[in-house]
Amino acid sequence: MLTPDTPRLLACLFALGAVLLFGQALWHYLIGDYTRILLPALFAPLMLTAALMRLGEQETARLSAYLVLACSYLLVATHLPKESTLELLWLGLPPVLTLLLLPLGQATLLNLVLAPIWLLLANLALPSPESLAYLTLVVATGLAPWGIRHQHALWLVTDPRDQECSALKAAPLLERLKSEVERADLLDQRLAVAVLHLPQLEMAGEQFGGLARQALLNTFCATVSEHSRDHDMLGRIGDADFWLVMPGTSESGALLVRQRIEEAAAIATLHDTGGVEVRGAICPLSPKQPFMELKRRLDATTRRLADG
Repeated sequence: MLTPDTPRLLACLFALGAVLLFGQALWHYLIGDYTRILLPALFAPLMLTAALMRLGEQETARLSAYLVLACSYLLVATHLPKESTLELLWLGLPPVLTLLLLPLGQATLLNLVLAPIWLLLANLALPSPESLAYLTLVVATGLAPWGIRHQHALWLVTDPRDQECSALKAAPLLERLKSEVERADLLDQRLAVAVLHLPQLEMAGEQFGGLARQALLNTFCATVSEHSRDHDMLGRIGDADFWLVMPGTSESGALLVRQRIEEAAAIATLHDTGGVEVRGAICPLSPKQPFMELKRRLDATTRRLADG
């Protein structure tokens, strides 16, 4: 099962399929096998149409997958009764193509429903080794994308980074902040946290779409990374709220960092939103201040900035 961020790749593959079908029709014409020209000549423009549909909206992209599958199924169905030595190869194409083009649940259900039809067209009895090999292929091809999805879900759970940007998630950020508070108290060092809010984020997503929202997040994180130190930690505590933990930094130093971030973000040029507006405030760690008290101050400051 291919991911939805590969429309151009699939469009190129569909267009390549159209070229191959056109070449097959031309080959049958040149060798005088006129009875086998109709299907490839008919399916070549359909595959080209599917390639163009794949580049469109989500609904048309989904229809393109079903169009390609229908063409492939009909081609396989017409070749299975005629092929004796390559029947297993033709049998293997439908389940693989289905899993590549459709979501896992739909592909598995469709493969199970069509399995008796393919075995019947290939004249294979159920107890035969060939039929068992086909059923094994259907099951095995279904397990592969399931395993990939499972590993991806496990990686998302264990990855400390936010799914949309390079900032830390809330839970890892709070753990690191607690450790830095304990370290500052033990070594009698300074610590400051910059609370940063992006008021344009919700508007960018609603008015300009996901790409504008992602561009805004990427620009903001890149700006913070450029104007902070390597050991400073940026974490996302809410949808548009971020905390920049700066160990060994006084309040005046944190104010300078916040000012540089706000000025650099304001002059950044984005196609939809122009400059990036950043609201900021500084919460320095007071001597012997417990972690929970600092967190309450940070939460209150975050709410204040979000409310404007």
